[in-house]
Amino acid sequence: MPPEHIDVLTGFLDRAGCIATVTAIVDSQPSAANALAVIWLDLDRFKLVNESFGHVGGDAVLARMARRLAERLAGRAEACRMGGDEFVFLARSTSADAAQRIAADLLSCVKTPLEVGNIRLYPTGSIGIAVLENGEDAVSVLERADRAMVEAKRLGGDRTVVSGDERVAGRLGVLLAREELAVENKLHMALESGGLALHYQPILALDGSIHAVEALMRCTAEGESVSPVRFIPVAEKTGLVVRLGEWSMLHGAMYAHRLAALGLGTKVAINVSRAQLTAPKFSQALHAALLCSDAPPELIELELTESLFMDVSDVVQSNLMAAKMAGISLAIDDFGTGYSCLANLKDIPASKLKIDRAFIKVLPHDLRALAIVRAITNMARELGMTVVAEGVETEEQRAALVDVGVDAIQGFLHALPMDGEALIAWLQQRTAV
Repeated sequence: MPPEHIDVLTGFLDRAGCIATVTAIVDSQPSAANALAVIWLDLDRFKLVNESFGHVGGDAVLARMARRLAERLAGRAEACRMGGDEFVFLARSTSADAAQRIAADLLSCVKTPLEVGNIRLYPTGSIGIAVLENGEDAVSVLERADRAMVEAKRLGGDRTVVSGDERVAGRLGVLLAREELAVENKLHMALESGGLALHYQPILALDGSIHAVEALMRCTAEGESVSPVRFIPVAEKTGLVVRLGEWSMLHGAMYAHRLAALGLGTKVAINVSRAQLTAPKFSQALHAALLCSDAPPELIELELTESLFMDVSDVVQSNLMAAKMAGISLAIDDFGTGYSCLANLKDIPASKLKIDRAFIKVLPHDLRALAIVRAITNMARELGMTVVAEGVETEEQRAALVDVGVDAIQGFLHALPMDGEALIAWLQQRTAV
């Protein structure tokens, strides 16, 4: 299996590697009789571990659990990590009864107490089993194992359910699962075939000057445009968001260099996910993007997603400081909803704060929203931060934002996102006026 299909944390096959392996097994078997058993394991209540020890601590627990499971398997099955705390074990030439014996061994292994600092954890797991049937494809057998695992979890966890014993999932659930797998496949195709692109939306200061442009990812596969609303959640769930983020960072930096060479130098804001910033190799990827693009660091800005507030760990702090030391500025995106945490705001060395569009779309008539925008603006200014309002679509909204004192606005009122060539023409037209 190519190294890009190996999960870095556990050394297991990753989700794409798992699907590719099952597909190869299915394609090579003239008869499916006991050709493959899929054993899907999900750790119970693992969210509490992340909440208690942070995602870095949670990753350390997952790595230790993976080593333990690999030792217990002793070559009886191929191990895969599907994302988060979900694992799949592919047992070839294995019947349902034999798969249940493996599952019982895995559950026993999971239940061995685990020391984390001065706390002893008593983990359990939920397992679903599906044995490949004649005429069944890879996606279907994986879906059946996943649904059986969900049923085991519904029944209280710490148990195994064999596909066929669980409640029949509603048709909507099956369709949603297939939709996720289809979108994941399109993302892989786009990465391999050049189907990714960046569009850019200008951010304007109140005097009309160009403050920055935000790079927004677009995805096309087999001639179909896939909306970010569809592919971003799937990318985050499957771990592909790190590869997409590194691609975006490199190509955004290359575009910043191109703008500078044309005399149109303006800051390019690139979105960075929590998954990227919690990875120890983030700073390497960032410096590689700067080196390959030869972009001036002062023309690059990283927009940090709000979910970062969940885990301002030492790794995150180190990665953020590496960006600052390289001369790159930081901005907090979509502030005001979701995971916003004032206690962590002081720990993130950002120089810009972008107010979420949820507050902007109801202006100027919603006086409570207006009061919140004014309060956020005043707070950010006290912290020495520039304030950008997102999603501005009307002159009335703009007038209200000028009144509360924001520094810049972004939205359809001034410009829609456009591809690189269109933005260059747009910038040249404005400078010619």
